[in-house]
Amino acid sequence: MTTFYKYHGAGNDFIVIDNRDRSFSEDKKNIALLCDRHFGIGADGLILVENSDKADCFMNYYNSDGTIAEMCGNGVRCTAKFFLDHIKSGLKETSVDTRAGIKKVSCNSDGSFSVNMGAPVFFHSDFLDFPKDSLVLENIEFNFVSVGNPHAVGIVKNLSVINVSEIGPKIENDSHFPNKINVELVEKIEEDHFKVKVWERGSGATLSCGTGACAVYAIIAKTSARQDLAEKEITLEFPGGNLFLSENPEGEIILRGPAEFSFKGEIK
Repeated sequence: MTTFYKYHGAGNDFIVIDNRDRSFSEDKKNIALLCDRHFGIGADGLILVENSDKADCFMNYYNSDGTIAEMCGNGVRCTAKFFLDHIKSGLKETSVDTRAGIKKVSCNSDGSFSVNMGAPVFFHSDFLDFPKDSLVLENIEFNFVSVGNPHAVGIVKNLSVINVSEIGPKIENDSHFPNKINVELVEKIEEDHFKVKVWERGSGATLSCGTGACAVYAIIAKTSARQDLAEKEITLEFPGGNLFLSENPEGEIILRGPAEFSFKGEIK
């Protein structure tokens, strides 16, 4: 029997397994079955917490379809909470190794977790198949950024009339993106408050997305005329809850949000 744990960050939920002994079989079909909400446990992704010789632990992350992902912002916070809950308690900060580099995660006094997600990249092989830094797809202008994985961010006037489950897969699988792409649709509510719907590459529509939040922040900062954006935290409202974004003096994005334990069980 293998013990598993369910965690979520603003509704973005994960199966978490302590795989430091490397006993879990990383079979794509098996992972997809475990993440299936009808025939398995149900999750947006699977996190295998493993040893790292460079950090406190390694987040071996898989999308719900069994494909490997480079990075997951909500997943990093949940990995950090799992590490503090079950492996080494009492710490206020931990380091999580990922395929997109080592991420430092801090536990805040209000129970939220903050993670330094690094600086955004606006020129990348994942979206360099066209001459401009923006592209109109499905009648929406998208800007592109990598925050460890690639994202297409579109600003819209009325998010409620857009079906992300219809538009999302068309953008994800567009021929411009050789490795597919994550999709965020954004509506401005106030100067420091935006609503977001997300379509995750390899997982579909999810209740929130940590790297998606960072991508939205990066595009807002890039396209905004405001000079004070980096000086304060902004709120991104996802269907599953709020995530909070800011920027440090080095231009690195700081993602803050919840990481919560749901339940545990056993896989036969």
